[in-house]
Amino acid sequence: MSDAFGPVARALREAAPDRLAEVADQAVRAGLGASRTDVFVADYRISGLWPVLDPELPDAGFLACHGVAQRCFSSQQPVLDGGDDGRCRVYLPLTVWGERLGVFLVELPASPSAATVEAVRDVAGELAVALRAADRQTDRYRRARRRERLSMAAEMQWDLLPGRSVTHGAFLLAGQLEPAYTVGGDHFDWSVDGDRLTVTVLNGAGTGLSAALLTAVSVNAMRNARRSGGSLVEQAELASDTIFFQHRGERHVATLLLELDTTDGRVRAVDAGSPHVLRVRGRSVARVPLEQQLPLGMFAETRYEVQEFTVEPGDRLFVVSDGVYAADPGGREPYGERAMARSMRATRLQPATEAVGTVMRGLQSYHVDVDLRDDAVVVCLDWRGQGGGGAGWAR
Repeated sequence: MSDAFGPVARALREAAPDRLAEVADQAVRAGLGASRTDVFVADYRISGLWPVLDPELPDAGFLACHGVAQRCFSSQQPVLDGGDDGRCRVYLPLTVWGERLGVFLVELPASPSAATVEAVRDVAGELAVALRAADRQTDRYRRARRRERLSMAAEMQWDLLPGRSVTHGAFLLAGQLEPAYTVGGDHFDWSVDGDRLTVTVLNGAGTGLSAALLTAVSVNAMRNARRSGGSLVEQAELASDTIFFQHRGERHVATLLLELDTTDGRVRAVDAGSPHVLRVRGRSVARVPLEQQLPLGMFAETRYEVQEFTVEPGDRLFVVSDGVYAADPGGREPYGERAMARSMRATRLQPATEAVGTVMRGLQSYHVDVDLRDDAVVVCLDWRGQGGGGAGWAR
């Protein structure tokens, strides 16, 4: 069965970047006699899945499959949905390197065999890789993702992100920004390189476009040092010097830099400001004690020191900006006093990709009807260890 789809990868590579959904549709219709396919992409808030092939799909038709598609997206497993007419809808995750893009729907005339499901899953895998590559060449998929217009600052921030999740034999990592359509200076970045994972979380100063510009300079300075082989300290110091000599201490960026050795779980950290790191171990939630140093760019030639801690298989780390833990809507106690820990404990059976949304929804619920007054970033790292096992979170 999979031989019938051998040419699909080549066809997707040769397709125009804005025609990938149509090429996959033609291949599956021809190979399986499918009556319908569609590509659903997750929006910026990951609050829904939206069609690419038929963006004007009537609400009734969309809602009829939405719950099943969301189950596939959340579980990252194929889901079969049989109808009274004998037809069967197969939903498959569109995921590449742990980055969840959306769901591929295939409607078949009858319930498929296991071999057929596996073959279509291979098509979905090829399509996900192609969609990821095409995202810089066309606006089609980004238009499908957005439910409202992005601010200029948010446009810059989302373009600067490495992705929203990444997986590895030893870990699963995910992040989320809010408010998704107007976020200003808060940001996260990461890179996987051999046995090293580097993660940075920035609590950008200010609001709007000026905050986004400051964050862009900071992120690219750290990337420049990292890509040149610079250590964690060199990344922090280059970014700090770059910001200072541009703004002379009038602007600065609170940043947490982490470097995880994926062979043994040792974490090196440079704490240059306000983002907090919390460890969830079993049902215990505790802040990892790190000595805060000066934010990036506050003074000329600031020097930074590395601190270390370790994670054990099954540990979960959350990194949150002050827009999360210090949020105090309506004069209530800050979200981070108690409510945040409750939200984090509630993620125990969820993977990191779902956990970031749970904590964000907890933050938004805590605000009740009050809009977020500050940018918020949540990054979640599930540490499996070298064996890829670990307990305390869903796999």
